[in-house]
Amino acid sequence: MRAYLDAGRALNTRRAEVRALERQKKRLQERLALDESGATLLRAARRLGLVRPGERLFIVKGIPAWRKARAASADR
Repeated sequence: MRAYLDAGRALNTRRAEVRALERQKKRLQERLALDESGATLLRAARRLGLVRPGERLFIVKGIPAWRKARAASADR
């Protein structure tokens, strides 16, 4: 009887592990679907300042001052 009860507890434990792994698998599959497009990777690379081979990196400075000047000229 003891072996039967122990086996039942072990089975319940394994079922809980399987459910947790299934949830983890679903989350990873959803994440993979987002990453497969490459858009996520491209955005992350751009944030790091990386460029593709053959591209030129341009650093634009003074944008707030430009916006202020543009707004002032639009008001005239």
